[in-house]
Amino acid sequence: MKKYLSIFAVVFLLTISIMYGCGGNTVSSDEAADLSSSTSKADTLITVGFSQLGAESDWRSANTNSMLGTFTEENGYSLVYKNGQQKQANQITAIRTFIQQDVDYIVLAPANEDGWESVLSEAREAHIPVIIVDRRVNASDKNLYSCWVGSDFELEAKKITAWINAYTTKCGVAPEDLHIVNIQGTIGNTAQIGRTRGLANAARDYGWDLMEEVSGDFTEAKAQEVMEALLKRFDNINVVYCENDNEAIGAITALENAGKRVGSNIKSGEVMVVSFDGVNEQALSYAREGKISCIAECNPMHGPRVDALIKALERGEQPDKFNYVDEKIYSSIPDVTAVTVDDKTYTVEKP
Repeated sequence: MKKYLSIFAVVFLLTISIMYGCGGNTVSSDEAADLSSSTSKADTLITVGFSQLGAESDWRSANTNSMLGTFTEENGYSLVYKNGQQKQANQITAIRTFIQQDVDYIVLAPANEDGWESVLSEAREAHIPVIIVDRRVNASDKNLYSCWVGSDFELEAKKITAWINAYTTKCGVAPEDLHIVNIQGTIGNTAQIGRTRGLANAARDYGWDLMEEVSGDFTEAKAQEVMEALLKRFDNINVVYCENDNEAIGAITALENAGKRVGSNIKSGEVMVVSFDGVNEQALSYAREGKISCIAECNPMHGPRVDALIKALERGEQPDKFNYVDEKIYSSIPDVTAVTVDDKTYTVEKP
C-alpha cells in the first residue's frame, strides 16, 4: 500500500510541475512542498486496523481508550477502529475490511475463542500480521496470528480463591459452610473460561459448596437480574463470585434490595462478594468500604504493550507468542496480607 502512495506522490508532483511550467492553473512552490510533506507523512505512518469486541464493561472502555490513545499520528500510526457491538460477525466483517484496505497490522480483541480460523487465514494470505489482545482465539494453527498479549485469567481466579480460603480459614469458617454462586462472564470467552475453571477447581480442592453458575454477560444489569433470580432459589448464599466489577455492582444492588447485608463477616450473616478487574471507580469504592471483599486486578492498558510488539515486528524480531501482564490483588480487609499461588507470593494491596 505504501509503495502506491509513493508512486502517487511522484506522479502528482510531476503533474504540478508540468502545469506550473505550461502557465496553466499553478500551484505555488510552498503549496507543493506542503502537499509533498503531507503525502510523505502519510507514507511513513503504520496503519493499524483494530477490531474491538464492544463496550460491555468499564474494563472494555478503558481498554479501548488505551488503544485509541496509543495509535495516534503523533506516535507514528494511522488507526482504523471498528466496534464489534458484541457480535463476532461484525468483527469478522471488520477484519475483511482491514484486509481490503491493506493495513499494515490487524489487532483483534475477540468476542470469543472459536470461529476465527477462516478470516485469520485470509489475513495471513494477505501477509498482514495479526496481534490478539485480551481474550484468546482457539486456532489449530497458531501461526495464523503473530502473538497475543493479555491476562492469565485462571491465575486471577487462583488468587481470588486463595484469598477466600485464607480469609475463611483464619475466621474459622468451615469449607462446607461456604455456599457459593458464580455470576459468570459471557460464556465461551477466555476470561469466563479461566475464571470459571479457577473457581470450580478451588471448590473441588477445598470442599466448598458451589451451588450454581449463571452468566451475567459481564454487565451490571444482567448480573442484578441473575442475582435476584438466585436469591429466589437459594436462601443460604454467603459468597457471590462475580467475574467482573460491573457484575459485582449489579449483584450488590440485588442483595441490598433483598435486605441482605454485604460484607466479609460470613459468620454474622453477611454475604461476601468478590470480583475481577479493579477498573470501575464504584467497585473500587465498594472495595474500600468492604462491600467487595477482594478484587483480582485485570489490567486493561494494552495500547503501549501492542505498540511495543508492533515495533519489535517492524525491527524484524519475533516477540514471544504469549505475553502475560503482571497484575495485583486488592482488599481493604487486613486479615490476609498475602496469598501464595503456584509457589509465588502476591502481596494483597489496598484498593
